[in-house]
Amino acid sequence: MMIKRTDAHAAIALFSGGLDSILAVKWMQKCGYTVYPVFFLTPYMPPDRAITSAMENGIKLIVRDISASHMAMMQNPVYGFGKHLNPCVDCHALMFKHAGEMMAELGADYLISGEVVGQRPMSQRRDAMNLVGKLSGYRDLLLRPLSQKILADTLPIREGWVKKSDMLDFSGRGRNRQFELAEALGVHSFPAPAGGCLLTDRNFTLRMRDLMQHESMDAENLELIRFGRHFRLSPQCKLIVGRDEQDNNSLERVSKSGIKLFAKELTGPLGILTCPAPNPELLGLALSIFWYYHKKGGEEGIVEVHYEDVIREYSTPRCNPQVLKKYHIAYD
Repeated sequence: MMIKRTDAHAAIALFSGGLDSILAVKWMQKCGYTVYPVFFLTPYMPPDRAITSAMENGIKLIVRDISASHMAMMQNPVYGFGKHLNPCVDCHALMFKHAGEMMAELGADYLISGEVVGQRPMSQRRDAMNLVGKLSGYRDLLLRPLSQKILADTLPIREGWVKKSDMLDFSGRGRNRQFELAEALGVHSFPAPAGGCLLTDRNFTLRMRDLMQHESMDAENLELIRFGRHFRLSPQCKLIVGRDEQDNNSLERVSKSGIKLFAKELTGPLGILTCPAPNPELLGLALSIFWYYHKKGGEEGIVEVHYEDVIREYSTPRCNPQVLKKYHIAYD
């Protein structure tokens, strides 16, 4: 059934770690095509899911960091944002652009992705796919193997690098055909459809809008908003309180310059203040909010404030829930 190729043309695949991207890579490989899967890392798209999916499905993955160019694109995406802060068309175009620039490095000739016509309302409509290709600068080198049989031929098809008969004709939001293909290809490990891009998470994007409003869109702050509860105390200062041990560990790893808060002689969440020298009133507010999340510590407690090599202790009452709600950056 499968026809092995005899020429040297190869593809770079955009790989998200989701089922469709796994299928696109595995199907092309089964058809005999050479594929180099690449995951493009940004502050809002952590690589964990993609790396795990690749390992579990025998896919050799390349990871490239495009944070700087993605953050620049976020300032003014040509085709705007989706429901939250997801600039899907511009994002996909940027990734194809970076993949195109990698072709000479890897010895590849064209680009593929796992996109399925009509599956996602913003980025996988036919017109949106055309916009992605045009904006990327590589429209005539793009293939979507899962849907290419019902899409216009591009250069890899016209030149015979890829046989159109090897392509599939998936479309629409249903996923039964994907599940059937996964079974046929021996793909049994893949994540749920959602969860890859944090720009579609309403609380994450609310915190990101706060950073944009206060002109704090640097790499450290963008990583910090992935963890904990966030409180805007002043234009220059935020408090972040861990939710659990994993959050605490992540906050401590990411925060390089913040003030750290610990409950004295009590196990509980870690606090991070992002400003180096808060005034006494602001510090008092931060400590009271921080102590609110130490329910076992009584109505008042002692908080250790660690900054550089100095540790100071402060007694603080528990914050009133209505005051806490005023500063909390969250929908729920």
